Amino acid sequence: GDNRPMFQPSQPEVRRFFCTARRKRREALPLTPIEAQAATWVDAHPEYHAELADLDAALAAIYTVEDGRTNPFLHLSMHLSIAEQVAIDQPAGIRQACELLAARLGSAHAAHHELMECLGEMVWASQRSGLPPDGHAYLDCVRRRATR
Repeated sequence: GDNRPMFQPSQPEVRRFFCTARRKRREALPLTPIEAQAATWVDAHPEYHAELADLDAALAAIYTVEDGRTNPFLHLSMHLSIAEQVAIDQPAGIRQACELLAARLGSAHAAHHELMECLGEMVWASQRSGLPPDGHAYLDCVRRRATR
């Protein structure tokens, strides 16, 4: 059977989730709290609206490095992950570091994009070393960006 944990949705589930959140927001339909959060990040990325408007195309889309196109679903998922990290302050200190960075940049959205780069570095380093992701290195990366 399907042994995936509940919090690891499949690629089609993730894409359907963001497309549905966008559609419900546009049609002024009631949203669950997580859909409302997702719709807020979708609103902040008008460059993705056309891709999210067509569910069939969204489900079929393939994003490769060679395309040079950002995968909007990955990007929006990272926004939700970072919002969750900040909300629960995990790793400890990430909330303050993100707030400092947002203050320096004058934008919580821009701060999220910097955190994504740090997350990417942490994941890349983990994959290279074969060791678990290093939350301290991630936090240090964000703090350096907040104080430079």
